This record gives sequence, C-alpha cells and structure tokens, in this order.
Amino acid sequence: MCFLLEWSDTGNMIYRRALHTSSLLTDGKVLVSGGVNGADYYNNSTELYDPLAETWTVSGRMNCVRAMHTASVLMNGKVLVAGGDDSRNTLNTAELYEPTTGIWTMTGTMNFRRFGHMVSILPNGKVLVIAGSNGTRFLNSAELYDPSTETWTTTGKIGVARFDFTASVLTNGKVLIAGGVTDENVGQGTELYDPSTGNWTAAGNMNTQRFGHTASILTNGQVLVAGGFSDKFINIAELYDPSTGTWTITGSMHNARSFHTASVLNDGKVLVAGGYNSSGFSNSSELYDPSTRTWLITDGLHHSRFQHTATVLTNGKILVAGGSIGNDFLNSTEIY
Repeated sequence: MCFLLEWSDTGNMIYRRALHTSSLLTDGKVLVSGGVNGADYYNNSTELYDPLAETWTVSGRMNCVRAMHTASVLMNGKVLVAGGDDSRNTLNTAELYEPTTGIWTMTGTMNFRRFGHMVSILPNGKVLVIAGSNGTRFLNSAELYDPSTETWTTTGKIGVARFDFTASVLTNGKVLIAGGVTDENVGQGTELYDPSTGNWTAAGNMNTQRFGHTASILTNGQVLVAGGFSDKFINIAELYDPSTGTWTITGSMHNARSFHTASVLNDGKVLVAGGYNSSGFSNSSELYDPSTRTWLITDGLHHSRFQHTATVLTNGKILVAGGSIGNDFLNSTEIY
C-alpha cells in the first residue's frame, strides 16, 4: 500500500509523560510541559524540541507539578499554563514561561480550581478558560485571563457543567464548546460564547453523544468533530456550520477511537492519530478530506499511544509526543 506521507521516529523526549501539554513557540520550537508518568508521579519538568536539529533539551521547571492542565501561547510569545492536578490537589495556580530565558514565573491565580478544562485564545488576546472539574464536581464556570494585567476575571457561566469536551474559536471570534461528560450523562449539547457580551447561548445538539473526541477548524470555517466515546467507541464524524448553526453527519472514520489527536494540515486535510478503542491502544492514522468528506487510511504510528499531544510545526509536519499504553508511559516521539 502506498501512503501519502509516512511517520518517522525523531529523538526521544528526556522524560516519559502523558496528560502533558505541547506548545508551538514563535521561534518554531515546541515546549512540552508537565504531565504524569505513573499513578503517583506528576511532574513539573519541561523540555524543548528543536525541529532543525531534531533534538530535545531540558528547559526550566514549572513552579508547580501538574497534569491535565492547559497551555496557551500568548500574543507576546509567552506561554500561560493554568490549573491541572498534582495528584493531591486540584490547582488554581497559573504561571508564565518566558522563551528567551526559559524561566517560569507565577502569575495571577484563577478564581476556581480546575483540571480537564478547555482554553481558547480570543481575538483580543485574552485567554478564556472553561469548565472542567474541581475534583468533586463538574464546573460550569468560565474566566478570562488578561495578559496586560496578569489578572483573572469571571465571565458568563455555561449552561451545562461539563468535562472532557472540546472548545473551538470560530472565524467570527465566538467560541464553540461541544459534548463532554455532564452531571446527567455523556453530552451531545453545544454552546457558543460571545466575547462581546460575555454570555453563552445554546448552539444545537450534535447528532451523537460523545466525550474524548476532537474538534478541528477547517479552512472553510466549519468545525469537524471526530470520534470519542459514549456507550461505545465512536467512528462517526460530523460538521458544524457556523453560518447556519447546524450539525450534519459526514464520512465516518475507518477506526473508532477516543483520546486521539487531530491536526489540520497545510493542504486543509485533517490527520487523526492514535487513541483508544475496543481493540485497545491504537497506532492507526487516517486523513479527512473536506473536499470529498471522506476518510483515507494513512501510514500508522510506529508506537500505539493515547493521551499524547500533536503539534503542527512551522514546516507543516506533525510532531506527536509521549502518551501512554496502559501503565507504560512513553518518551518516544514521531514526525508525520
């Protein structure tokens, strides 16, 4: 079988990790931070991948150990890490990474402790943090970080508290959240955040309940939601059209999967990789073509993995890093 592109191994990370974050810096390097490599081992280590040298180097340690946090590259090039869990406590701390020095400094504290939340960079440069869990219950709170003042302020609450959902910044500047686990069940409901008002409104139901799925903004402005889990692992994909506010089923993936990654390539196609399904941990990959609304199986990862990260590099290649296979935590990385 001939593949359009192939995966190749690149240098191993220095640390094994899953439930970490990966951030593309303005200089083209990738910052990986935090995560977990065992039931009781959460870490504050960070490291940098240099695509030109294909090497990993240690960078400054965060002030707090954390996993299931979020990381956002701000307009000034700094990286904001917020929340997460340290195995004992849910965190409301946040800190900033300065790429020129490799040093982390504490910044304003969030109003709510949370992990498994979602984050979006708004067009005005502020950071919207949404929902998640405080370790006891799911949250419906949302808050905004202002990089100019390094402070957090609360904004409108979402209609349904949720965890393991997706958040997407639309081309009109609004933020779409979809699915997730709620207090009642696995959700198929969606909501829209309007930065001009700070309010959320219902945005219609997806055709399928799901969590552990992915959401990708296509070049035409539509949102592709793929995979996840409800009462079974899902291969169904669907499209949200912001111009009509409607969800429609599109081509189904060849393999059901959850906790995979999805990356929009330079040609507009979407690459999904890895994850977990009824057969176990997956190394399969496939491509969605928006022009035909079909999926094509492509070269498989060299290593099965889930709870990994995928970063689109400035050269258009995809860097997949870490993840786990059960209790085996990975430091392997691959390039597509």
